[in-house]
Amino acid sequence: MLTESKGLYIIKEEILPEIIKKTVKAKELLKNGDVKTVNEATEMVGMSRSAFYKYKDYIFPFYEASVGKIITIALILEHRPGVLSGILDEIARARGNILTINQNIPLQGLANVTISFDTREMIKNPEELLEALEEKPGVREIEIVARE
Repeated sequence: MLTESKGLYIIKEEILPEIIKKTVKAKELLKNGDVKTVNEATEMVGMSRSAFYKYKDYIFPFYEASVGKIITIALILEHRPGVLSGILDEIARARGNILTINQNIPLQGLANVTISFDTREMIKNPEELLEALEEKPGVREIEIVARE
């Protein structure tokens, strides 16, 4: 007998159906105080209230699910002085607490690095931090591999 798991998934926004994106936007409007009622929020984003209520408890931004968690990221970095240091500095500035760093020997000018960090004390949301890391010189690729 097969059992279905009720797992969580990280999905890039660009492949989400429009109604899911509208649900997230309506939730943001309510959370930020831009509107006072669900009716106002749903009208503003162009969706029905019934659709909002259907999806609202099942979709939320990555950073909300990551606060106070341990995140593990895998990076492919150019093998140049200061690249890894810049990544670590960015995490420290966001007040992420680095727990582990694993780096393989660089091959063909690229190094695979895995970093785990605690988000409990962070002053930046994890999503913003990952975007900042992606923009750092020498970062070829970044991927979230775990969230506990």
